[in-house]
Amino acid sequence: MGNSKSVAAWQKSQQFIPGGVNSPVRNFSKVAGTPRFMERGQGSKVYDIDGNAYIDYLASWGPLILGHAHPSVVEEITHTARSGTSFGAPTTRETELAETIVNAVPSIEQVRLVNSGTEATMSAIRVARGYTGRNKIVKIDGCYHGHVDYLLAKAGSGVATFGLSDSGGVPEDFARNTLTVPFNNADAVRETIEANPDEIAGLILEPVMGNMGIIPPRDGYLQELRDITAAHGIVLIFDEVITGFRVAYGGAQSYYNVTPDMSCLGKIIGGGLPVGAYGGKREIMRCVAPEGDVYQAGTLSGNPLAVTAGITTLKCLAEPGVYEQLENRAAALAAGLAEATQKHGINAWHSRVGSMLMLYFTPETVTDADGARTADTERYRHYFWGLLERGVYIAPSQFEAGFVSLAHSEEDIDTTVNAATQVFSVVRKAFG
Repeated sequence: MGNSKSVAAWQKSQQFIPGGVNSPVRNFSKVAGTPRFMERGQGSKVYDIDGNAYIDYLASWGPLILGHAHPSVVEEITHTARSGTSFGAPTTRETELAETIVNAVPSIEQVRLVNSGTEATMSAIRVARGYTGRNKIVKIDGCYHGHVDYLLAKAGSGVATFGLSDSGGVPEDFARNTLTVPFNNADAVRETIEANPDEIAGLILEPVMGNMGIIPPRDGYLQELRDITAAHGIVLIFDEVITGFRVAYGGAQSYYNVTPDMSCLGKIIGGGLPVGAYGGKREIMRCVAPEGDVYQAGTLSGNPLAVTAGITTLKCLAEPGVYEQLENRAAALAAGLAEATQKHGINAWHSRVGSMLMLYFTPETVTDADGARTADTERYRHYFWGLLERGVYIAPSQFEAGFVSLAHSEEDIDTTVNAATQVFSVVRKAFG
């Protein structure tokens, strides 16, 4: 499988773009190699500039739940573009998408469209602070909410500590009002609230962790957080940028039957175009300008192309049997991979929620970020390259999710499992 054109493109890109990429994990640094430059996608497959085809489980990091270049989405985007791409004025399509979201997501009574998941989480936290008049935020170790300054914080020693910046260029003072606790540990949240009485504005988390692989909530955990935050007047925010319309039509909150105060969305609601959204209870959203004094704006927010792609995608997802099909395909893939690891005596933990799945090279059950960090990333590197060489494209990092789309066929699943079986044999010989 040749990659000379990708190598040349990579060498050129590094001259003009930091690290050669416009988002860090794309540069393959976690798997020590040269990234493949993609030329096109169709259905379940992507094709690089060297002409290599791959069954794609990256799905543009989640939004392409219908697959690449879905005919209905492409047709509607093309039709919309002919009438203009942005007006800086309201359009009826914005209201249509907003109404669809409100009707689908239990926590959202009003919603504001933005351009990215980062904007959504940043704005939701600003609203939570404005609504409560408090400053501190609790986040979960290992949950990623975009590159907002005060959310690039990691846990220190002890159950909960003041956040320390996890990125250069972020003053520690910016993260000082961010408190970090472990996932799946409600007692840590209780202790943190007791240590900071009447100071915490909101608790934000991914209801299913999707940036440390896939880590589901333990039974009852999300409801405990709902009860704790409600008792203390703290705004509970679900970051459903990944899980929204992915694990269920109404998101993880529908899947687990727990309703937060606010939710953040992205990815799928843009159908492959840049988009984000945040929303929640009407009384909270009334704080947002121009109705309230919490300011947030964006020239391209709710632009016609992204909104049209989102509306078209959500209409497809509302069809009967869609999520059953996703479940069946993802379950077949997960079962096939588990059987293959057992066959070759590979120590691995398989995690899946709906059409999101991940394989950790660790024998232990992964329940939080610390558990995920015990995974053998060197084995994952061999696994990644082995699959890529056999025409299967997965995330170039042990700590990113994999996604099954409606475009994946039974043949795709069988081909993937057969490729993985071959790779596990090689990994077993290399590592014992």
